[in-house]
Amino acid sequence: MLTKDFYFDLPEELIAQHPSNIRGEDKLMVLEKNTGKVTHHMMNELPELIPEDALMIFNDSKVRRSRVYGIKETTGRECEFLFIQPLGENKWKAMVKNAKKQRVGCKYQFPDGSIASIIKNPADEGTEFRTIEFNCNITEEWFEVNGHIPLPPYIRRQDTQEDSSRYQNIYAKETGSAACPTAGLHFTKKMLETLETKGIQKAWVTLHVGLGTFLPVRAEQIKDHKMHYESYSITSETAKLVTEAKKINRPILAVGTTSVRTLESAWDEEKQILPSGTGNTNIFIYPGYKFKVVNKLFTNFHTPESTLLMLVSAFAGKEKIMNAYTQAVENRYRFFSYGDAMLLL
Repeated sequence: MLTKDFYFDLPEELIAQHPSNIRGEDKLMVLEKNTGKVTHHMMNELPELIPEDALMIFNDSKVRRSRVYGIKETTGRECEFLFIQPLGENKWKAMVKNAKKQRVGCKYQFPDGSIASIIKNPADEGTEFRTIEFNCNITEEWFEVNGHIPLPPYIRRQDTQEDSSRYQNIYAKETGSAACPTAGLHFTKKMLETLETKGIQKAWVTLHVGLGTFLPVRAEQIKDHKMHYESYSITSETAKLVTEAKKINRPILAVGTTSVRTLESAWDEEKQILPSGTGNTNIFIYPGYKFKVVNKLFTNFHTPESTLLMLVSAFAGKEKIMNAYTQAVENRYRFFSYGDAMLLL
């Protein structure tokens, strides 16, 4: 299967550049994966569309202010870094803009006066990656002082104060993501309360969004694409709820593709249980994959030729997804991180 098979035309004006005026006031498309039937709704209708016995799984990872600008010592020019993950001893893995000019030995000063040097160019991981070492301890407070909200590149503007809250899920608590698990952006406190009132149960996993989620597919054949590892954790409470739900064929509704990847990665098929604890996953889900845990999915509209579009195509069928996306364009749905939502039943 070719990467280009997952391309679709999308008018530029449908790529949401800002969140909706009020959180949760978004359009919601429903796709019945067995029939391909598409219906159009609003987000406030969601509780009536979900089976009452459903178990909803949310990813509670919190976005780090991981886009940071440093001044290069030799040129005085600004350089953009996207910090992906800590490597210990004040070392970090980062993506660097204009990477060809950022070589081992280059030094940079950040807004608070801290200094960092490039100590490694891990060519096997891609041309834009560097290992960075600091002269001080790098904490979450350091990112709060020096960093910016890491808006994706298709949002063609600088981050603002509004993004500090709107590019963050209201239930996020475990800091570590370099991008938001954006399906959760549609949920408000009122919506969560309504779901609870209806008796729909919620549970939480944590997957820190990194390169595995947002790095583009560059291979011609999708089977040749290599996913990067991302870390996840599952509480004993969530593990018990999911395991029991599977035993009685209860609907398990994942909120977002990261929740899907966490559950599908961790599930022990032999023992038929979801183990609790931490792990790393580079699972790549594309058509042909047989889902073991998740049978309902709430998600956003995804970018052409992305691993996320391939995942939802595996879940509902490529032709049905592409037809639904055609209808989304015709009905002027807003796409990507700050866009509208989709429910796959």
